[in-house]
Amino acid sequence: MFNRAEPHEYVAAFGARLGLALFRALSLDAASAVGGWIGRQLGPHLSVHERAKTHLARAMPELDEAKRAAILRGMWDNLGRVLGEYAHLGDIDIGTPQRPGRIELVGGENLDFVRDSGKPAIFISAHYGNWELMSLVATQWGLPLIHVYRAANNPLTEEILQELRKPVGGEHIPKGVQAAREIIKALKRKQSIGMLVDQKLNTGIPVPFFGRDAMTSPAAAELALKSGCPIVPAYVERLDGARFRVTVEKPVYFERTGNHERDVYDATLWINQKIEGWIRARPDHWFWVHKRWPD
Repeated sequence: MFNRAEPHEYVAAFGARLGLALFRALSLDAASAVGGWIGRQLGPHLSVHERAKTHLARAMPELDEAKRAAILRGMWDNLGRVLGEYAHLGDIDIGTPQRPGRIELVGGENLDFVRDSGKPAIFISAHYGNWELMSLVATQWGLPLIHVYRAANNPLTEEILQELRKPVGGEHIPKGVQAAREIIKALKRKQSIGMLVDQKLNTGIPVPFFGRDAMTSPAAAELALKSGCPIVPAYVERLDGARFRVTVEKPVYFERTGNHERDVYDATLWINQKIEGWIRARPDHWFWVHKRWPD
């Protein structure tokens, strides 16, 4: 339990628990729809909306203003739906041939490859669609991940998030020095890692993302090169309401040339380009409000 928090953090946590209680009182479809409506109504009035507009305009200048406005409406809809769906993560599944679930899985053979090999892999994804579902699918496929994530600033909110993530399975480790040690131990135990690698890291390395250098974590590339594990890209698309497609791409092995710094840069650039491709295909799915680039 977290036992140290500021007064405003208690207020925020109380609001979060109240909102979750309301979403839990609804069905999954209704919670997703209401969350999307709230996102569309409130999001454009938040201060970070201007940041999102700037980021999108710089990243995809070929789009006209009307198209960018539609993308940002879709972004707020998706983010609102993700919040509503947190209360129902336990109700989202792949299903069976006899009973279709909420998730359409593409690339199940790639999960089979990693699971049946008995060797670990490093799964990478982004804050795209409902990003929590990649780990959920891996768990339901018999491949629970050690998931590295950025802990919430509010310790009480962090406690709530950990409760909500229980249906996702696996293990969640906050980023930091201890996380690095735990990851190495996990890989030695032949456990696979899951990482969201699309956010800014001030201590990272500058690597192009949408044509502009962005401080990027080299952790996934470092781990893959040092361990010999493959990187497995995976992303989550929203199909219709609270129905999804999870795509798991083929494992990729990176060769060591003897120039470690260059190898890390090239692998990290490949990762950024992979994520950029997903975003260009469905730009309303990504988290444009994040301060990914320097001003």
